[in-house]
Amino acid sequence: MAGRAERGDGGRGHLARMAPWAVASVILLLPLVAMRFTDEVDWDETDFIVMGALLFGACGAWEWAARTTGSIAYRAAIAVALAATFLLVWINLAVGLIGSEDNPANLIYAGVLAIFLLGALIARFRPDGMARAAAATALAQVLAGAIALIAGWGSTGANWPQVIVVLTAFFAALWLLSAWLFRRAGREEGSAGVAR
Repeated sequence: MAGRAERGDGGRGHLARMAPWAVASVILLLPLVAMRFTDEVDWDETDFIVMGALLFGACGAWEWAARTTGSIAYRAAIAVALAATFLLVWINLAVGLIGSEDNPANLIYAGVLAIFLLGALIARFRPDGMARAAAATALAQVLAGAIALIAGWGSTGANWPQVIVVLTAFFAALWLLSAWLFRRAGREEGSAGVAR
């Protein structure tokens, strides 16, 4: 009780940090429940392991960001980057961005994510460097989509080329939003340093 009074948040901070883990657990349980009622959902152990790794990896990254910074802009930037990463991997594994999930051309998107991860490591997760990494990832996303279109990858799909164009624009927008938020976090950090 005294700890809560001193913190002044009534324990809400702990609940807010636990919320993503609880949501991830519920999302992971949804296919298990759905399999009881329909044959349309047919997951095996590997599906649950991969989805669990994606969900709980994202939660772990979010937890790290929440603990390392008080900047709302930085946290939002991390949340957007995690959402983009999660969705890109999930869509690729489930149905594929280029053709079907079995199309080896979809591996090009692993390179897109590698650019962000490498950029983040080089930047040491500092906001300005993270902004550049996210912007470079947006460019890589656009280049991957352009290469797929020029090469005709996935052209046998029913919705080609609309799917590639729309999803490329969607993911590039997420990466650019993340870059903008990281940039804003860097400005906040810079102005806080000047104010001291």
